[in-house]
Amino acid sequence: MKITVIGQWGGFPHVGEATSGYLIEHNNYKLLLECGSGVISSLQKKIDLEELDAVLVTHYHYDHFCDIGALQYAAQIKTLRGLMNKPLPIYAPMGDFFNLLKWETYTYGVSFDGSSVLNLGPFEISFFKNRHPVEAYSVKIRCGNKVFSYTSDTSYFDNLSNFFSNSDLLISECSFYADMDGTQAGHLNSSQAGLLAQKSNIGKLLLTHLPHFGNHGDLIIQASKNYSGEIILASHLMELEI
Repeated sequence: MKITVIGQWGGFPHVGEATSGYLIEHNNYKLLLECGSGVISSLQKKIDLEELDAVLVTHYHYDHFCDIGALQYAAQIKTLRGLMNKPLPIYAPMGDFFNLLKWETYTYGVSFDGSSVLNLGPFEISFFKNRHPVEAYSVKIRCGNKVFSYTSDTSYFDNLSNFFSNSDLLISECSFYADMDGTQAGHLNSSQAGLLAQKSNIGKLLLTHLPHFGNHGDLIIQASKNYSGEIILASHLMELEI
């Protein structure tokens, strides 16, 4: 399973980069997880948009889904040019924006919740409801004997570690530094990300949804006080294999 960080910023993208977006690939199946600001532009540095098999959005905050509109226009234009021959499925929770996922015959929405299990190509995908100001879900993707997990946006709570247990890779949001409390905003700080990784007994921790201030190297130092494994900072177009 190959994972490419298309975007790693929280809130808004730095110049030429993107907010939340991850390309998950195996056996030529391509899943886009999240579709935030700048993702569609950055994604095209790695693949042609018509190669996408499916898109999955964890919640309706703009830094996770606002490029869906651009993707829908791309699907329309590429279909009319003969480069796409079937509508693109977009998996997302029910909510105020769900009906917008259908764009004529070019894209359509499929809803999920915490009890859903999706089988998309080689991936078995399950979900866990987060603590966030809007309905949001953590994601676990099984592919053969490998497991990749992703927190999306959430504040810390103990049951999360059970969901992520023994994952080969955890991509965890890290919106704040250790001395900051992200509970009311529905986000993790660096210390909590490390604690979550340690309790989950994961193989590797990738910190993402990064803050727009401070020294990002401190995030690794702070997370490492609670997690003894390898910690990496997400960066634009970084590739990982698990």
